[in-house]
Amino acid sequence: MFAEAGGFPRARNGKTIHSDPNISITASEDDFNIRYSSASAAPACYEVNRVSCEASPLTMSPWKQASPLSKTPWTHSDEANVPANSLIGSIVREEGHIYSLAATKDLLYTGSDSKNIRVWKNLKEFTGFKSNSGLVKAIVISGEKIFTGHQDGKIRVWKVSLKNPGIHKRSGTLPTLKDILKSSIKPSSYIEVKRKRSLWIKHSDALSCLSLNNEHGLLYSASWDRTFKVWRISDSKCLESVHAHEDAVNSVISTAGEMVFTCSADGTVKVWKKELQHKGTKHKLAQTLLQQESAVTALAINAAGSAVYCGSSEGLVNFWEIGKQLSHGGVLKGHKLAILCLAAAGNLVFSGSADKNICVWRKDGNIHTCLSVLTGHTGPVKCLAVEKDHESGNDHRWIVYSGSLDKSVKVWSVSEFAQAMSKVGGHESNREAFPVEGSYSTNSRASHSRF
Repeated sequence: MFAEAGGFPRARNGKTIHSDPNISITASEDDFNIRYSSASAAPACYEVNRVSCEASPLTMSPWKQASPLSKTPWTHSDEANVPANSLIGSIVREEGHIYSLAATKDLLYTGSDSKNIRVWKNLKEFTGFKSNSGLVKAIVISGEKIFTGHQDGKIRVWKVSLKNPGIHKRSGTLPTLKDILKSSIKPSSYIEVKRKRSLWIKHSDALSCLSLNNEHGLLYSASWDRTFKVWRISDSKCLESVHAHEDAVNSVISTAGEMVFTCSADGTVKVWKKELQHKGTKHKLAQTLLQQESAVTALAINAAGSAVYCGSSEGLVNFWEIGKQLSHGGVLKGHKLAILCLAAAGNLVFSGSADKNICVWRKDGNIHTCLSVLTGHTGPVKCLAVEKDHESGNDHRWIVYSGSLDKSVKVWSVSEFAQAMSKVGGHESNREAFPVEGSYSTNSRASHSRF
């Protein structure tokens, strides 16, 4: 979970600024606005124009193995008279902070700093598997393959057993040992990263994000080593490594077309144009959408592919209209602390924050309406996953999973037609957004913030 000592970024005053919120540090109040720290207890309503950070580091807990006879850690709220946007269940398992989620069909994969990947089915624990090392920072699924990105800079590949769907076996690691050995004998394969020589096909610092482009069979990985890499899924080859930013790359996302977006702790959002070549890919910088002092922490593209969203450490969400030559559409103000994750489905956009809450936004043209503020987590919301609610028979109802540093995953039912709480236009919020209680629970440049 800890990066190498030489890999910690430093503030201008020389103090070390850690990227993970569960690492305790000593800093003055003046430092809080340039790094992430967990929030203290939130008040009953938002001050939507206030952006701040407060410190209260979380501590880890040891792994606890549940007995096969023990009660499932899933719990359910009363399904009778469930409102349009509501909490319907929680997972609480004392084995570490939740850093990553992936939902597919009727399965939910969760990754934590315990090195375990848990698999849940029909709101019950189905199976699980464990990596050798490295906190699980990202999970993506492509067909029968599950890719997990880790703190140790490696990508691990897993396959489900055909004989027993409850068994997941590791089928490889990216880069492959064969490619590492082949590259290591070529002097041209080495590049300088943080004053050290490293193979260009290997990440030299923690993975922060994975993104799939199924149309072209590509996997993108972003890292604190300031690069993103492009992998061909069919043969696990690293096709390209791009030195994208001057600080940790916090997110990478690929569109169905030729664009790739990256964001970084250096305060920038960049657009890259992908060119497919005979033996690989070539990504060229096309545009810098944003350049600011505070770290940019998360990216998402809406389902229609018409808008790209970025969240920052100051609690704001900026968006750009892709169909209008990436013109800036506005700023969504609904959080008090850093945005840590974004997700999109249908006409909805979800933002998770260090303030422990999730804002639900509905896009209508260039206008965004705040439908709900989902509350109930007792720690920062680190990851989100969304899938259609197939059982409802309603194309506009979604199941939202939120993973938190409070070691829980919460499950929400969200409708696109919920009654609006507040409307957010091009650049300004019209009024404060009041939280909707999740009433049931069992439980940068800042310059240099990594997430």
